[in-house]
Amino acid sequence: MNLELFSAFLLLTAILVLTPGPIVTLVIATGATRGARAGLITVAGSTLGNALLISGIALGLSLVIQHAAIIFEWLRWIGVQAWRQGGRETAVVAPRGHVYFRRGFLAAITNPKTIAFFTAFLPQFIDPSLPAGHQLVVMCAVAITMASLTDCGWAFVASAGRSLFLRNASAKWLGRVSGLALIGGGVWLSLARRPG
Repeated sequence: MNLELFSAFLLLTAILVLTPGPIVTLVIATGATRGARAGLITVAGSTLGNALLISGIALGLSLVIQHAAIIFEWLRWIGVQAWRQGGRETAVVAPRGHVYFRRGFLAAITNPKTIAFFTAFLPQFIDPSLPAGHQLVVMCAVAITMASLTDCGWAFVASAGRSLFLRNASAKWLGRVSGLALIGGGVWLSLARRPG
């Protein structure tokens, strides 16, 4: 690895994962309203989504782009549901873990921040004098690990502040903000893939 390029990659990746986006919003909303376990299940889904998305970008695959319309509809539906649920009383029966996992996965695989960053910047951190495959594997693994660890931190912080977020006004605000973030990500994805 070229240490100079890799250090720059680490710095920019740290900024990326610490800047709140759709995944962080979803993890905080889930952790705050459903607890740390649900937040961590969401992180597990987002980690798998990040792994597939970043690996796909690194390998030059276009899976997300080919299925952008379907993914947009899922993301929009999740955002609308989050908006509608904002401020409602917590249901007696919580959704099963796979619901949180699926939401995390969809938020990650359609995350415009990740798509833009890794599509535009990942090639700039590859040293052409070294084997590209090894560099890509290391950078992808590091980025996924960093994102997963920071998202786990967000889940625990949100769970710790749960009593604040469960107040009716806070819950309504949190649900609507997370809904808008997810809807915005879906709209961005649909507009970005429009032929022009």
